[in-house]
Amino acid sequence: MSGTRYPPHSDVDRSNRSGTTNGAATMHVTKNDVPVKLDVPGATARQLTGFGDATGYGVIGAEYFSLATGTDIAPLLEGLEGDVCHAPHWGYLLEGAVVVTYSGGSEETCTASDLFYWPPGHSVRVTADAEVILFSPEAEHGAVIEHMGEKLAGAGS
Repeated sequence: MSGTRYPPHSDVDRSNRSGTTNGAATMHVTKNDVPVKLDVPGATARQLTGFGDATGYGVIGAEYFSLATGTDIAPLLEGLEGDVCHAPHWGYLLEGAVVVTYSGGSEETCTASDLFYWPPGHSVRVTADAEVILFSPEAEHGAVIEHMGEKLAGAGS
């Protein structure tokens, strides 16, 4: 990863982000940072445009992860190119907290109610029991999950 924090084509207003990582905008957005497009009694619609690009990835899968505090996927990624997950993810953290470490060494924390985009080249460590919804390219993330399964099977032998 070249250090780009948001997709370069993004029109996201980065001026009010909750933090920076190595001087770049974070890859997650709190609910209140998503611009309100419609606000009427009983309904509020928020929309964040330009939040990643799935062009060239093919079919996207929907995933739901329940992760306990202390879970660290880094050892399960060993053996993949760069020892990191090579699939991009778009998602929502329902509850908990996770620290995402990028291949360049920068880190950020995503907490409950954050939307996020994690580009290829990352690992995840759980700091508070987490429920996470991901949307990921099936082929790329399927290969990563298969690799992790093989590492877990080998650990049990």
